[in-house]
Amino acid sequence: MKCYRKGSRAERELIDYFSSRDFCVIRAAGSGVNSLSPDILVFRRGIQIGIEAKAWEKDNLNIDREQFLNLKKWEETSGINCVIGWRRNREPWYLIPLAVFKENAKSYAINWVNAQALGKKLEEI
Repeated sequence: MKCYRKGSRAERELIDYFSSRDFCVIRAAGSGVNSLSPDILVFRRGIQIGIEAKAWEKDNLNIDREQFLNLKKWEETSGINCVIGWRRNREPWYLIPLAVFKENAKSYAINWVNAQALGKKLEEI
């Protein structure tokens, strides 16, 4: 249950950030349960992003293969860019495109150094 609370708290943090900057924000129903769509959708004229939120302290972030492929399919079907939002304690959020994750046997992964180099901070959106 602790992971669920941590995840929903991270989602609310992103929702508050984007809504306070005049974005329209939608939190997906069943977020964190079915992994068929991103956790949060943000919209503003000319900007559409699906965000899968991850609050993870380790140096590597691994996204389960099935969840990752569902996000890729969702991105292709909707035409809306999907990113992984990753935050560690006392660190900024990074929005990381799916294309930069590396495939391995059971998941798709990125390390924190590459996330910082290849992702965008929230204020860059």
